[in-house]
Amino acid sequence: MKLLSFTTSKGLSYGVKTEQGIVDVKATAEAAGLPVSQNIQELISKEEAGRRELEAVLSATAAIVQEGEFQYAPAVQNPGKIICVGANYKAHAEEANMAAPEYPIYFAKFANSLAAHEEEVVLPEFVDQGDYEVELVAVIGEQAHQVTQEEALAKVYGYATGNDLSARKQQFRSNQWMFGKAIDGFAPIGPYLVTAEEVADPQNLTLSCWVNGELRQHANTKDMIFPIAEIISDLSQIMTLEPGDVIYTGTPEGVILGMEEPVWLKPGDEVACEVEGLGRLENRLVAVKSREKKEQAVSL
Repeated sequence: MKLLSFTTSKGLSYGVKTEQGIVDVKATAEAAGLPVSQNIQELISKEEAGRRELEAVLSATAAIVQEGEFQYAPAVQNPGKIICVGANYKAHAEEANMAAPEYPIYFAKFANSLAAHEEEVVLPEFVDQGDYEVELVAVIGEQAHQVTQEEALAKVYGYATGNDLSARKQQFRSNQWMFGKAIDGFAPIGPYLVTAEEVADPQNLTLSCWVNGELRQHANTKDMIFPIAEIISDLSQIMTLEPGDVIYTGTPEGVILGMEEPVWLKPGDEVACEVEGLGRLENRLVAVKSREKKEQAVSL
């Protein structure tokens, strides 16, 4: 299934993409008198019970909305962890003048960094070396504690397209990257969360990124240094991964950082990221969000 979160005049809801349109899960459940999770995060946390709950709702007469009739929300809104993997493609490590790592390089983002498909992302004034990174994102569906690589992928609920936006000057001001990574809105994710059974092989998916329509990145997840199963297993040795936790698995070559004459992202640029079968994630960079501009105009 392709799940997505969105907001309407009634608030946050979520749905399932079908040939007829988007099934509004909460509206359908309410009309049918069925119990339902309030958001995708809660749905994931219920594990198998959540799947049965969703199947019951989808068997009822559906309340359909069409894309374009609502505003997207991040595919998940409040994960307990957002963990990112750095330099996980050899060619990307080389373009960043880094040796291929012996062990995975991890850093954190937080819920403040999440952004939705079609959401405007503010590029703060202090960021003068903004960069994009298309990534395959894995969302955990079952508790994972000290699991083997053979067990790891069974713990994944689904996959999504992500963009690990980065402020390079701030990222490399020390050997800890978080300051240039965990900026508000710098972790777009979506538009969909595609359940794992629909992804035959997460290690054989094409990733692409465009800036203002120009193709910048085009590679395949088979080129990862550390595959997803190894990442999940490795992390689970030191922490318990919980349903809803999010893992950005790294970006391939083609980022601005690796260019001989870099032209960094600026307000007005439109970045589109796509992972095969998971959907196209589009965001426009702005100096100030449109809503904030309107609020400022009203105050004047």
